[in-house]
Amino acid sequence: MKTITPSEVAKKLAEGQALSLIDVREPEEIASGKISTAKEIPLGTLPENLNELDKDKEYIMVCRSGNRSGQATQYLEEQGFQAVNMEGGMLAWDGPIE
Repeated sequence: MKTITPSEVAKKLAEGQALSLIDVREPEEIASGKISTAKEIPLGTLPENLNELDKDKEYIMVCRSGNRSGQATQYLEEQGFQAVNMEGGMLAWDGPIE
């Protein structure tokens, strides 16, 4: 499984790179703050939302600690998508949130 650190994600965003971030936390968790460009798809609804994703894009998966996003990364890879897990999740994120 490919991984990326929160600081690498923050650096890429600061450089203006267009990243496809997916936050797989539940809505009540996201209410405490999220990375502004992240698309919200709770982990349990990922299978029914695959039609919203593009197999030509790479997705960076985000959750609270990196565990659920790891599950999501593995699932997407099994479905033929390109996915990367953000290590440590939002607990390790020190960039801006909305």
